[in-house]
Amino acid sequence: MPRTVILGVIGSDAHVVGITILEQALSAAGFEVINLGVQTAQDEFVSAAKSHDAEAVLVSSLYGHARQDCEGLHDELDDAGLDVLTYVGGNLAVGQSDFEETQATFRQMGFDRVFDAETDPEEAIEMLREDLQLTTTEAEQIRVDG
Repeated sequence: MPRTVILGVIGSDAHVVGITILEQALSAAGFEVINLGVQTAQDEFVSAAKSHDAEAVLVSSLYGHARQDCEGLHDELDDAGLDVLTYVGGNLAVGQSDFEETQATFRQMGFDRVFDAETDPEEAIEMLREDLQLTTTEAEQIRVDG
């Protein structure tokens, strides 16, 4: 049975290329992907995660304002009674020069994994499999069934 993940670009960001590539890679890896598209509000991520019984929420942002757009997301997830993995990736901060500092900021906000814009989708998928504790056999089965 495929694992369901929610994917979208948060806030006012309208960059679609990254999530399109990610959607294709996740689907090819056997995940069921609910792509919310661009300019997605926090409550849309929460609602989709709840209605689709998702195991992970993947947030993309390329315009540099992810911190403001993601502030409070984990409170909303908690208020909805959701215990999901949360990933964020992209160009997360304007003038981002020290990614380790940016990564620490988003980890403090509650994100399980933080990626820069140069991360290969396969790296994120491997981490997702690891975090969901998919066994090799289960991961292979997802690819076969997917």
